[in-house]
Order: sequence, then structure tokens, then C-alpha cells
Amino acid sequence: MKIIFCSFFLLSLQLCAQDITVEQIWKKYEFYPKGVEGFKSMKDGEHYTKMNEEGSIVMYKLTDPTDAGTLLVNGNSLMYKEATIAFEDYEFNFDETKILFMTSIAPIYRRSFTAVYYLYDLTTKQLMPLDEKHQPQSLAEYSPDGKSVSFIYGNDIFVKQVANGKVVKLTEDGKRNKIINGTTDWVYEEEFSITKGYDWSPDSKWIAFLRFNEKEVKEFNLTFYNELYPTEYTYKYPKAGEDNSKVTANIVNVSNGKITPIMLGEYEYIPRLSWSKTANKLILQTLNRHQNQLQYHLVDLTGKKMTQKMFFEEKSTTYVEIDNNLMIRKDGNSILRTSEIDGFNHIYQLDFNGVTTQVTKGTWDVIDLYGIDESTNIVYYSSAEVSPMIKTIHSISTNGTNKSLLSLPMGVSDAEFTAGMKFMVLTHSDANTPPVSTLNKNDGSLVLMLEDNKVLKSKLGNLALSKKEFITFDVNGNKLNGWIMKPANFNSTKKYPVYMTLYGGPGHNEVVDAWDNSDYMFHQLLTQKGYIVVCVEPRGTLYRGAAFKKSTYLQLGKLETEDLIASAKELQGYPYVDANRIGVMGWSYGGFMASLAITKGADVFKMAIAVAPVTNWRNYDNIYTERFMRTPKENPDGYDANSPVNFVKLMKGKFLLIHGSADDNVHYQNSMELVNAMVKADKQFDLFIYPNRNHGIYGGNTRNHLFTMMLNFIEKNL
Repeated sequence: MKIIFCSFFLLSLQLCAQDITVEQIWKKYEFYPKGVEGFKSMKDGEHYTKMNEEGSIVMYKLTDPTDAGTLLVNGNSLMYKEATIAFEDYEFNFDETKILFMTSIAPIYRRSFTAVYYLYDLTTKQLMPLDEKHQPQSLAEYSPDGKSVSFIYGNDIFVKQVANGKVVKLTEDGKRNKIINGTTDWVYEEEFSITKGYDWSPDSKWIAFLRFNEKEVKEFNLTFYNELYPTEYTYKYPKAGEDNSKVTANIVNVSNGKITPIMLGEYEYIPRLSWSKTANKLILQTLNRHQNQLQYHLVDLTGKKMTQKMFFEEKSTTYVEIDNNLMIRKDGNSILRTSEIDGFNHIYQLDFNGVTTQVTKGTWDVIDLYGIDESTNIVYYSSAEVSPMIKTIHSISTNGTNKSLLSLPMGVSDAEFTAGMKFMVLTHSDANTPPVSTLNKNDGSLVLMLEDNKVLKSKLGNLALSKKEFITFDVNGNKLNGWIMKPANFNSTKKYPVYMTLYGGPGHNEVVDAWDNSDYMFHQLLTQKGYIVVCVEPRGTLYRGAAFKKSTYLQLGKLETEDLIASAKELQGYPYVDANRIGVMGWSYGGFMASLAITKGADVFKMAIAVAPVTNWRNYDNIYTERFMRTPKENPDGYDANSPVNFVKLMKGKFLLIHGSADDNVHYQNSMELVNAMVKADKQFDLFIYPNRNHGIYGGNTRNHLFTMMLNFIEKNL
């Protein structure tokens, strides 16, 4: 046990507290907040279920904190072949009479996974495996009428009839690295954020699905060092300018297996497909290769024969965003969507006749479209209208009136609405306060406290923590948002080294008024060791309108690096900053930025750490890269002028390069190309490779080791 002694004199100067350690943060996870895990809303919107410590499912009344709960499933009674089935997750069917249990869940990539599924009938208490012949499965779900269960196995779509146990294979040509039916290829999963490439019609008679022919997509090999002889994992990865999968949309008749192609015309991508929940109307989005022409297609099976039409199109001089903000209204004749067509991201109602009506307006961006209460025509959403650093929850009528604020006006709030949109689980935090989760009515009024993280707050109260403060940098004619953390015993007459951290790329902001979990505590650790920690949000980041976000089009890395270097130079003018001791660290896109900082910004940055960086955009996948850069053939200068491998001759400071050897996202090849360039230029550097680790570089003691190594490097070189 470590004993800490404090004198009265010392207490008068600063807080007496135990120093934070990397092990506390990244091995013991002592500072990780609690959330409201396992909360599943029931269809009535009045109850929810959770899995308890005994592995049972218990139902509770939302508005009654004293409710002891109703046992729905006794985990100890889930027996198959005299063995207890320990499930890891579960999903109800539509009418909540049946449950789909997931066991032996195993990740594939970032969002995809396989599992061994079991079916359970709440009335009969009967438990049966989904299909013992074809295991493990993925993407299993009940049909809307609950009579069948669909799943993917071996890149084919299967359906099991619950009543008689018969399993039917609906597609026949699925083959790994060749043909995919019903799920998606790697690049769709990573860049369009979808793995489920099929959907049931509301009458349970049809399944619409995507078919990927990836035969012409080039393969990439990952090497795993587990055995005496390393093993190879081969998968399809389309790089910038290279061939994509050929994707088609189809509808299969579940009763007879007949497959009908949906003829959409020429297109490159089909990023979304979804049936109306009330009628056999299917919506598909198509997108061209440049991702600047988005079309909406309606396939209608409500008549005697299938009809289809393109009913809306959006074009851009740069690119059109694809997100999850698309929902078909209950009337079966319109959808809600978001678009940046007026310069900011807003909600629109789009009728199937092509008429569009703007719901939200203003010089601010909508972030999430949560849903609509069809009984009141009230839409629920989050936005950055207070500030790009602040996220608030709102409601508004579809005609643009009766707008209400449902959350605190500061910090960052997230909402998860229950069925029917009558209640929401509201989670709120700010930059210096761990999250609090509450149950609220849809008007924002508090129902009950779910998690206040009192234990963590008490623990943090015993530490000498510095406050994260928000600042502004005046850079290149722009006011850039940033934050700063100074040592708790800060002395304005002293000179401090500065550690800059950033991401800096499209699709993610770091300067937000929200609790930053373990990263926040690592930055506190650095302040305890006498460093000032700073983050800046360069051009190209979110929630300042389309022009600010898309200003980096065709030149990823150029403006962002200029902004980073200029911000560092502005910091050099602070009276309490040691101008000769500024370092930078970034991961993924941030690693790309850190690599540019130590080369293009070599006169400013003394040290840089790049984790899993892209070092040449020719190495990265085509959907992401071409969205912002077009192809290397169309835009060679855009690729070359901001690739760190082309600027290593400028390097002066200390550089630590870190990568996971099994990174399926940003390939280890990026670091190898940078290594070759630095060797050729006779530049010394530090390199560490984590065997068999992916882009997240985690597992076991990995994160503890990683951040200890980075801390040691910072202390030695900054």
C-alpha cells in the first residue's frame, strides 16, 4: 500500500493527491465510467429488459424505480443437450413472443461478427439451435411475422421455418473472396458502416438483398505470427483507383426461392436499402464513383407486379454524405433524411413523388436524426447549433414549428429513445465531468436517475486534476477551436513544454465539451509531469457547415497541416510556453497529421508520435479516399503533395512510429513505405510493431504497454 504524506504548507500550495499511472488507466481501467449497458426497450414503450448477473432476462417498468422486475427468462433453465447455454446478447422478434440468443460471438472486422444462435419461445419455453449444420452464423433475425429466421452462412442467405425446423438456402453462389449475398464486403462495412445487406418485406414474403461480385477486387494479405510457421489471412481490399465489387440489388421470393434483379441502371455503390414497415415498398440509394450524385429509388410490390423508379437526386460539386439518417415514415409514402444541400446539415421530408420539405433550418448542423413520433408528427434530433463543441437534443414538428430544447444547453448529450419515442435514455457529460445517464420523457423532463457515476467522481475528487479549457486559434483567416490543459500547479512565470494531440480528419472531432475517458486521464498524467496538453480542430472537421468541412477536398493534409503548424507557432508566442519543446501525437488520420508535422513542420515540432498512420493515400481504400481525393489518376498532385513519404528529407526531430502488423484498415504497408523513405533519406527514428494487432492495437496488456512506451518517449524527447 502506498502512503501519501501531506504537510500543511504543501496543502496551501496545491492539492495533495496520488499521481496517476498508466497502469491505472490502461490496465486496471480504474477511471472508466459506467454506462447503461444492456438496456433494451420493449415494444410498448413502457418497459425495458436487462440481463442480470445470473444470466437471466428481467423486464422492468420504465417509470418505476422501485420495480423489482419480472423474470422473463431464467438463464439457468436454458438447456440444450443437457448443457446450459450461456448467451452473450439477445434480440426479440417483432411481437416479443420469441427471442434470438447469441453465443460464442466472434468479431470479423470493425462491425461484423459471427455467433452461434439459438431460438427461444417465451410461451412454450422451447430452446433450439438456429441451425447446427451451418455454424457459426451472422446477421440472424426473425421475419416480421415471427414464422421464419433468416441468417447468413458461407456468404449465402438461409431461412429457417420455425414451426417445422426446415432450413432453406435462398442463394447458391456464395463463396469467400468471390461472391457475397446478404452481407457486405470489407470496404462497405468500413466506409458505409453497414454489414447487413438484406431486409425483410413487412409481409414476410420477400427479402431484398445485395449481391457482391468481388472477383476482380485485388487481394491483400495479413500475416499472423501465432505458430511455428506464420499464417496468411487474405481478403479483398479495393485501394484508391482500383476495382470495386460489382454490386447488384435483388429481391427473392421466400416461398419459392425465385430471385428477381432490381434494374437500377449504371451506378457504383448501393449504400442503403430498406423496406417500409407498413407496405411492400423498398427504398434504395445509389451513388456514383465520385460520390457526388446520390439517387433515391422506389421499388413497389404493392400492386400486381413490381414497379420501380428513381424519385429523387442530389448532386454536389464535392461529395454527398451517406449516413444513417434515413427513415421511412409510417404513411409508406415519404421518408425523413438529412442533407447539406443548403450549406448545413438539416432534416428534410421527401415524398415518393419527389416533393421535398425542409424541417430544420439555420447556420448549424443536425448531427443525429433519432426518429419521429408518428402520432404527433414530432421529430427528435441532436444538433451543434450552440457550438461545434456542444451537442444538444431537440424536438420539432415536421412543419418546422414548435421547436424545443430537451437537454442541457452545454456539454454533449446523447439520446436513445424507447419504442414509440415516448421516453429516452439521456446521457450527458462535459469536458471535465464523467457522464450521467437518466431516463427522461420525450419533453426532456426527468423520470429517474439511471447512472450518476458517483464512485468515479469521488475517486477523481481525490486527484489533483487540471481543468480542460476551451481556446481559439486565429489561423489563416479562420478561428479554430481548441482546448488546453495546464498542470494543476501551473505557474505563469515558468516555461512549459507542449504536447499536442489531434485527429484532424473528416468525420471526427476531438475538440468537444465531452468526457474523453482514458485519453483524458492520460492527458492528466502528462500535466502532472509538467506538460501542457493542447488540441486544435483544423479545417476539414465537422459541425461548422459544409464549406468548412469540404474545404480540404482534393488535398487531404494540406490545409490541416498548415493549421496545425500555425497553431503551434501561435502557442510558441504564449509567455508560458517553451517554444523549443512542442511535440505532437496522432492515431490513424492523426498519425498521418503527426507524420506531416515532423516533416513539413520540422522547424516547429521537436517530437512526433504517429500511431497506425496513413502515409500515402494510394495505400488506402477507395470509398473513403476517393470521396475526398478522387482517384490517383485524376488527382496525382493531391496525393503526392501531402504524402509524408515525400517529405522525410525535412525531418529533424525525434519520431516514434507505431503500427499493428494485422491492421486490416490502415495497412502496416503504410509504415513500411515510410520506413523505406526515412532509411533512404538517412533519418533516424524509433519503430514499434505490435504483432497480430489490428487498427485499435488492444488486447491483454497491449494498451498498457503502448501508452507506457509513449510516455517514456515523451519524457525522454520533449
